[in-house]
Amino acid sequence: MADYDDNNIFARILRGEIPSQTIDEDATTLSFSDINPQAGSHSLVIPKGAYANLSDFADGASDAELADWVRSLVRVARKNGLDENGYRVIVNCGDNAHQEVPHLHGHVLGGHALGPMLTRRDQ
Repeated sequence: MADYDDNNIFARILRGEIPSQTIDEDATTLSFSDINPQAGSHSLVIPKGAYANLSDFADGASDAELADWVRSLVRVARKNGLDENGYRVIVNCGDNAHQEVPHLHGHVLGGHALGPMLTRRDQ
């Protein structure tokens, strides 16, 4: 298990110390609107368990937690009306990927054409 900071902003949201605009919730996940959206629609899907990143989650989560989290990503896309025209799910894992909060979170982005995911380095 990776080191988990239980004072990160998502842990504080889960404890009710910081408000969020809930989109979806089940027994093991919480989904809410990003306060600094990077697309027309930008939501975050987090597990309720203390998982620092995707590797930590894959290694330590139960099968139910894994399934719930993936299904939550799709539910949020559908609730936000993104499934017809498409959406992107991004999970940053670690420093090189620019993970800003040390709690696993999936970004569900859409609402308009998002363009290429990455720019080729040789261009």
